[in-house]
Amino acid sequence: MSRSVEGEVIVVIGAGSIGQAIARRVSTGKHVLLADLRKESADAAALVLHNAGFAVSTATVDVSSRPSVHALVETATALGTITGVIHAAGVSPSQASPATILSVDLYGTALVLEEFGAVIGKGGSGVVIASQSGHRLGALTAEENKQLATTPADDLLKLPMLQPDQVNESLHAYQISKRANSLRVMAEAVKWGKRGARINTISPGIVITPLANDELSGPRGDGYRRMIELSPVGRAATPDEVGNVGALLMGPDGAFITGSDFLMDGGVTASYWYGELAPK
Repeated sequence: MSRSVEGEVIVVIGAGSIGQAIARRVSTGKHVLLADLRKESADAAALVLHNAGFAVSTATVDVSSRPSVHALVETATALGTITGVIHAAGVSPSQASPATILSVDLYGTALVLEEFGAVIGKGGSGVVIASQSGHRLGALTAEENKQLATTPADDLLKLPMLQPDQVNESLHAYQISKRANSLRVMAEAVKWGKRGARINTISPGIVITPLANDELSGPRGDGYRRMIELSPVGRAATPDEVGNVGALLMGPDGAFITGSDFLMDGGVTASYWYGELAPK
């Protein structure tokens, strides 16, 4: 097992394939704190990284709870200076109700950005995993964009545009949550910059993970397969491909990039707006 550099901590929230793929590329010589809602998921991911030579510890976290996210911050800062945050936790439209999606994917991301933005170390960086779905939501008004980007986290779910009569379908909840993630990161990048740190969003298309396999075998499976077949690239992505982009954004080669959203979906969004996937 490698010895971690004194004080350098990479926090990975969501111990799935994408979080692990990015962590493997940016955590050499640093301590990895793997956090997940389910202890068994964090422990399983930690064992894989440990066997690959990384210094790892685990924690549980419910990103929809501020006390839980704050406790994770305290656990991480006790290990040393946080120089990286990889936020890859979330639920999909086939897994959860609109209210749960808004609570986890939208409010939870806002909590993570606020709580870790207050402690991120100088020279540190972070990546939030959003989704191509945020790019298929129709245009919002400038005021709606500002509300999603800057409303204090604990007031976000009170916004009129997020009430049940406005967001009553899981896919819509997911799309607006992922759009909010990229808007939120843009606004938070200003605050993170005052600490000498950077934060960006990656919006992947269909990446073959257990979560994606749930979607492909769920009620929207046919739609997802059609999306893959009619995209310019014609296939789904691997977690390692997302890991490569994450490594760019968190590493020295990405030092001039902050507050940005990177859409990597094999051209699905392009085909949705201008190609064969366009709504009839």
